[in-house]
Amino acid sequence: MTIRRILLLAFLLVSLLPAAVLTRLAFDRSRAAMLGEIEQGVMRSTAAVSAEADKLLYERLLNATTWNHLEVMQDLRIDDVDKRLSSFLSEMKLRYGGTYRALHAVDRSGRIVASSDAARIGQPYPAPGPWAQAELPGGLVHLERPTRQSGSTILLLSVSIPSQFEDGDIGNLLLEFDWDAMQSVLDHASDPSRQILLVDMQGRALGASAGLLPRVFQGGPLSQGWWPPPANVNAFDREGAPYMEGAVIVGHARSPGLARFPGLGWSYLMLQSRQAVLAPVQRMAWAFAGLLAVTALVTVLVSLLVAGQIARPVLALTDFTRRYAQPGARPQLPQGGPAEIGELGRSFVRLVDDLSHSQQTLAQASKLAAVGEVTALLAHEVRTPLGILRSSAQTLRYEEGLSAEARELLQIIDSETGRLNRLISSLLDSARTRSPQFASVDLHALARHSASLLSTQLRDRRIRLGMELDAANSMVDGDGEQLTQVLLNLTMNALQVLPADGRIEICSRNESGRLVVDIDDNGPGVAAADRSRIFEPFVFKREGGLGLGLAVVRQILRQHGGDISVVEGRLGGACFRFWLPLQGTRIP
Repeated sequence: MTIRRILLLAFLLVSLLPAAVLTRLAFDRSRAAMLGEIEQGVMRSTAAVSAEADKLLYERLLNATTWNHLEVMQDLRIDDVDKRLSSFLSEMKLRYGGTYRALHAVDRSGRIVASSDAARIGQPYPAPGPWAQAELPGGLVHLERPTRQSGSTILLLSVSIPSQFEDGDIGNLLLEFDWDAMQSVLDHASDPSRQILLVDMQGRALGASAGLLPRVFQGGPLSQGWWPPPANVNAFDREGAPYMEGAVIVGHARSPGLARFPGLGWSYLMLQSRQAVLAPVQRMAWAFAGLLAVTALVTVLVSLLVAGQIARPVLALTDFTRRYAQPGARPQLPQGGPAEIGELGRSFVRLVDDLSHSQQTLAQASKLAAVGEVTALLAHEVRTPLGILRSSAQTLRYEEGLSAEARELLQIIDSETGRLNRLISSLLDSARTRSPQFASVDLHALARHSASLLSTQLRDRRIRLGMELDAANSMVDGDGEQLTQVLLNLTMNALQVLPADGRIEICSRNESGRLVVDIDDNGPGVAAADRSRIFEPFVFKREGGLGLGLAVVRQILRQHGGDISVVEGRLGGACFRFWLPLQGTRIP
């Protein structure tokens, strides 16, 4: 798996998982709060319907217990001969605007003596059946179960008419309450998603809102499981069958009565469609889902952007490291990205350079070690016969009778064996560099001392040596003898390639905690193709050289924590630039 995918998955887990959990928690809490509020709303609506219906019924009962005590009711004793009682009843019916289907005054025999409907006068009216009664201060009102008569439903209220002249009653006042008024109360509180059932004290349906009427058998018991409602619960959930489709929230309220009217014990069941009432919750769920989707989209886009910003430099660095190790021109270090990635790239470059430097040093040390072994063998195998040859030639030179030509040949043998001996000694000295003995050294003083040692050769070959020692601090930790050897080797290299009237300059300066020294000449210089190889053992351009001097110089400088290179010189020839750490900053 790539780092980009890992980062993307990590960002998504870190951001989307908490967002999803928080969204779910917020939705659940909001849903619970809304459901609670909905149930409370159903309960309040049920109680409001109950109160309005009780108020309507109480007003009818109050009419009955008020009118039965009026003086006009006493006309019942004289058969309402002047029709005053019938006129009163007709006037009350008109005043209440259709609340009553008819009003009757019935004598003790059950005959209608006075009525708001003149056609009914003189007809018998059967006594109401026992069903319910309500006791008010004005009398006891008997109620007959609502019945269907002549295309409408009526609730009959009957109250006795007390005699004002003797003990006992003179008859009954009958009020035919039009049940449509109660139906209007139920319908007013209902809508397509909410219906109402009116249930009497025996659990029989007294009425229902218009949407339920086709499914309710008026006067019959409720369907199984609908009555009685759960105890001490004002709202509960259940399936709406057979009255409504789907699940419903049922609000239950018992008739609380009104004023001095204790109520009839009727109950009101409000059936609220759960699907309809939860529509806001569903919309809220979609809103939360949309919010989560937007959050997810933004998170993915931001995660892709951030992961790309992090992964892109890493991938660029990976490609850089892959190409860096391949042969050819070194690629450029990628730019941009976090600072840590840039530092990682620079550290990698330093590591590879250090490894390359170490490999070169190891290769050079291996070559010098091989030279040491060879020179040790040469010293043992060659120096002895050379010494014998030289001493024999020196002895023969003193023999008498030798010709001039013989003496010249012996002189050649002596000088050449001496040169071979010096060459072997030089080879041994170059190959067996000892470990430096560090001490405080003034490199300017060493440069001046080296110039004085070479003054004779410089004078003989008419070479000018100039110095521009501008470094403010020339103190280094090093081995004075080995650093002197470095200065002498580099100056001698220039001296040996320069023609008469040549020029050498030794310059110094301080740079970033280092002492930088340039040894510049106006000789033939070093070709650009040879600059990377000139410090390797046995690589030389000068006739008669062994190619070990510059290799030894670089080995000494690296042992001191420095290094050397060949650069373009100011004088047109070769410029050997080496640097050493200043005192106190030596690299181990």
